[in-house]
Amino acid sequence: MSEGSLEAPIRHPIAWQDPDYTDPEKLDAEMRRQFDVCHGCRLCFNLCDSFPRLFDLIDEAETGELDSVDSAGFKHVVDACTLCDMCFMTKCPYVPPHEFNLDVPHLMLRYRAMEQKQGKRPFWEQQLTKTDRNGRLCSHAPGVVNWGGKTSNGLTRGVLQAVAGVDKDAALPKYYGKTFVERARTDVPEVNKDAPAYGRKAVLYATCFSNYNNPQIGAATRAVLARNGVETEVVYPACCGMPQMEQGDLEQVAENAKKVSAELKPWIDKGYDVIALVPSCALMLKFEWPLIVPGDDDIKALSAATSDASEYIVAIAKDEGLADGLSALDGGVTLHIACHARAQNVGMKAAEMMRLIPDTEIKVIQRCSGHGGSWGVMKGNFETGLKVGKPVARDAVKAENKYVASECPLAGIHILQGMERIEGGKPPEAAPHPIELFARAYGIEAG
Repeated sequence: MSEGSLEAPIRHPIAWQDPDYTDPEKLDAEMRRQFDVCHGCRLCFNLCDSFPRLFDLIDEAETGELDSVDSAGFKHVVDACTLCDMCFMTKCPYVPPHEFNLDVPHLMLRYRAMEQKQGKRPFWEQQLTKTDRNGRLCSHAPGVVNWGGKTSNGLTRGVLQAVAGVDKDAALPKYYGKTFVERARTDVPEVNKDAPAYGRKAVLYATCFSNYNNPQIGAATRAVLARNGVETEVVYPACCGMPQMEQGDLEQVAENAKKVSAELKPWIDKGYDVIALVPSCALMLKFEWPLIVPGDDDIKALSAATSDASEYIVAIAKDEGLADGLSALDGGVTLHIACHARAQNVGMKAAEMMRLIPDTEIKVIQRCSGHGGSWGVMKGNFETGLKVGKPVARDAVKAENKYVASECPLAGIHILQGMERIEGGKPPEAAPHPIELFARAYGIEAG
């Protein structure tokens, strides 16, 4: 094997049920092995805050090498990781099949799994990741919840920061009284039988975010697909488990994977494609679940059948052709390509999709926004996330386009907050998913 690697990266199954996986001594040895390679390379120094923390730790040690670094300092490195996967996918020349066998995101995950087993993961961070429970509760009183979640509400946000550690300045997603699944039962768009792609069938995996926090993503996807002749159904058995994965709770992720895949398998057997409405969830279904529960036939079938929303629209455009009716979006679009979309290794499908809209300027930004899911709203992380995402916010301000969009809804929120802090920055009120803008180009106002 030569220095570096030009081969496609591969990932090994996650052996979370093996006692060695969470054994502190064996984990420490593996962290030192991988970190020593990182120390000698440092190509990833500008990706996130984890690597600068690691390199500072080493540089400030007695010998300037890893041998004099106290292992207690590794937690500071792990805590800065957002599991964006960009070091693995875009920077590291030593990922498998290279003999050095580096996978830093999954190494960080292993450390968190050890903490989870030891009962050391922060209580409130774990509560924030219970998205289904929180979504059901908040949907009963969305007005009160959204009022209390406003950054301008100094009373409630101060309490939330003091009690739960949620940074008072971090914008939080809204909740709705009627979920996407509930809306889908009655708001069924008419399928265009004259569309070139008529005859396709797809089941939309609603995802917790689209179901509880932004039903417009699901409604826009369903409407665009109907315009293009695709019959759709909406299913939401449970969260994909990405929030729990961030906490190292792999047992819960495995449980969710088995539940969701078992419910979606009959649809696949009936010839339906599967569309995940948020990139993080698509990544879980396609790639992470088969590594966490290897050998499960339902999960294998689901992985092969799943597409991201943008990916599916692009496939229709290439294979059958889109239905007529797309019109220009005046004012231009600044499009952020989400890390978990890039990690799917299918290309910039959102950019391909948006470029199908005629006479519309598209400015593409492919760099981490810095938000990091539930990690990004916590006190101590929020400002770090804004620092990591500052180049994205700066480019968005410089573009001066009417629309700012991101496939990742949380990234979109975070980018707008970053734009507010840039001199001359005047962000739009919202950063929609690109499928929402695509629907608007069709003259569809989905809601």
